[in-house]
Amino acid sequence: MNTVAFEPVRVACIGIGWWSNVLADAVQRSGKLSILACYTRSDAKREAFAAKYGCRASPSYEAILDDGRIEAIINTTPNNVHLETTRAAAAAGKHVFLDKPIANTIADGRAIAEACRKAGVVLALGYQRRRESQFRWVRRQIDDGVFGRIVNAECNISRDRLGKIDLSSWRYTAEGMPGGVMLQIGIHYADALEYLMGPVTAVSGRFAQLVLPGDNPDVASLVLEHENGALSTLNASYASASEYYLMNVYGKEASAYYDLHQGLRLLKRGSDAPSPVACAKNDTFVEELEEFAAAVRGGGQPEMNGERSTASLAVIRAGIVSAREGRRVEVAQILARE
Repeated sequence: MNTVAFEPVRVACIGIGWWSNVLADAVQRSGKLSILACYTRSDAKREAFAAKYGCRASPSYEAILDDGRIEAIINTTPNNVHLETTRAAAAAGKHVFLDKPIANTIADGRAIAEACRKAGVVLALGYQRRRESQFRWVRRQIDDGVFGRIVNAECNISRDRLGKIDLSSWRYTAEGMPGGVMLQIGIHYADALEYLMGPVTAVSGRFAQLVLPGDNPDVASLVLEHENGALSTLNASYASASEYYLMNVYGKEASAYYDLHQGLRLLKRGSDAPSPVACAKNDTFVEELEEFAAAVRGGGQPEMNGERSTASLAVIRAGIVSAREGRRVEVAQILARE
């Protein structure tokens, strides 16, 4: 978490939904940012958000962009308008914190990154799960050579959405969230796998719709080939009985086991049983927003910027194409043709 003192970054929140409240709550916990205004097309949602967070309900997005007091936008609009809303913010000189994924297409992702780069504004993407303390700890051990050569990993990110989805929401439609559960939540653990094991070069994927209504996959599996030769598997589900997270990383000299219920454990070569590793829960939302605020104030760069987030999207896009066409797909092919 950034501890350097600076004047809070004045922000506006757009695309008012449940996730905007998650980020606004983190803004209030931080103190490094201050919410001045909000906008969404729904009058009721806009007024409720303004009352809850003590900000101004703006009559339009254009009014926010014209307001010289506002320095940055926290953007939780639907994926398919990320380009339109972010490009407008960049043109107005506003920095942007954008929820993942950067877009639904590689072309839009690249255009978003380019618009912010040309305008000289900071673009940061919300990939909070890579910041969780257990993954930071494992990364440090990998860097220190504790694991030796990394050879394999397996992970699962699951939630129960039965009876809890709104089919009118863009988040649960094939048009709004192509790839379904894998793009919506699986991308977090695809990113964590790249963070721990290095870039993904090729993907083999399978998608299914088993429990939930609608037109989008609620179960998905990927086999990822990493640049260093290691393989990993990723399973994502909205059709399971409960929320669950699993991430096991296997190295030649040590392996790490993490799951939601038992926490993190480490097993070194020659040991009979894994030893628990104490990892205090950290506030990942505050950390990513404070990193963004520090970057706005000239203090470094966001960990997940436009280019890295477009590359992250390409991994999921490769999985979608693989599932549709029944073949292994190289990430470079996706970046070249989309």
